[in-house]
Amino acid sequence: MRREIVEIPDAVARLLDGSGQALTEAGRDIRERDPRFIVTVARGSSDHAASFLKYAIELTAGLAVASVGPSVASIYGAKLRLAGSACLAISQSGKSPDIVAMADAARKAGSLTIALTNTPDSPLAKASDHTIDILAGVEKSVAATKTFMNSAVAGLALMAHCTNDDALMNALRDLPVHLAKAVDCDWMELAAALADESSLFILGRGPSFAIANEAALKFKETCAMHAESYSAAEVMHGPLALVRPGFPVLALAARDASEPSMADVVGQLAEKRAAVFMTSEKAGKATRLPYVATGHPLTDPLALIVSFYGFVEAFARHRGLNPDEPRNLRKVTETL
Repeated sequence: MRREIVEIPDAVARLLDGSGQALTEAGRDIRERDPRFIVTVARGSSDHAASFLKYAIELTAGLAVASVGPSVASIYGAKLRLAGSACLAISQSGKSPDIVAMADAARKAGSLTIALTNTPDSPLAKASDHTIDILAGVEKSVAATKTFMNSAVAGLALMAHCTNDDALMNALRDLPVHLAKAVDCDWMELAAALADESSLFILGRGPSFAIANEAALKFKETCAMHAESYSAAEVMHGPLALVRPGFPVLALAARDASEPSMADVVGQLAEKRAAVFMTSEKAGKATRLPYVATGHPLTDPLALIVSFYGFVEAFARHRGLNPDEPRNLRKVTETL
C-alpha cells in the first residue's frame, strides 16, 4: 500500500499523457450529445470517486448527476428511462457483474456510456461506448489508492474537455507535482487522539465530502476502526449527540467556497472539547494539519486524500496491523 501511495503522482501523469486522446474524444462526444443529466454506476472506492465527480460535474457543467444502483439491472431487471443522458461507469477491474449489467442496460436505454477502468479489455469496456484506461498500473493492495485517484482525475479531465475548461486542464497538468508534496505531509499527530478511541468522525463538504467518504472506508479497511463520514452541514444535527470531550474529528477542508462554513462547524466542535483536526489555516482552536494547496478548488481535495492515505497506512502499522492484509477482505469483489 505504501509503495502504491508513493506511485500516485507518476500514475496521474501517466494517465493524462497516455489516455489524453481517449479523454478528448469522449469529452467531445459528451459535448456534442449535450445530455440532460448524468448517471454514475460504481461501488466501493469507485463509488466515492463517482460522488466526487458528481460535485465536480454539477459545479462545472451545470448538469445534475445521480448515482444509479447497479442491482436495479442485475437483480431487479428494471429498465430505466435514460435516453438523453450520459453514464459514467467506474470499476478498476471492469468485471463486476452488476456494474457491467447496469452499464449495458444504460447503453441499451439510450445513454452515452463511458467506462473508467484500469482494465481496458474488460467486460465493462465492451459494454460501453467509450473506454478510458486510467493507467494506474498494477494495484496489489486490497485498499485502493492510485486507482481511486486516477478514476477521479480521469473524470475531471473528461469534463474539462467537455466544457473546454482550460483552468481545470492546467490544474490537472500541474497536479502530479502537488501530489508528490502531499505524500510527504505528516499527519501522525492524529495518532495520539485516536489511541484510546474506537470511532471517529470525518467531515467534508462539497467535493471534499466525497473524499471524507473514501477516508472513512480506508479507516475501516486498514485500521479495523470505525469511522463515519458526514457533511459538515449535517454533523451538527443528529450525529452531534455522539460528540464528547476527546471525541476525534478529522475535518478535510479544501480551498473552496465551503472552507469558511467548515471552519465554523469545526469551531463549534472544538468548543465542545472534541479532539478536532483540520486541514485549513482557519482551524482556530482545532489542530491544523499540513496540506498542499493546488491552486484549484477541484484538485485540492485530491491532494488531501493522498496525505490521508499516507497517514492511514502508517497508523495501521502503528496499531500493529498489516494494511496489506486487511481482515476478511480481498482485492476484487464481484457482486451480482
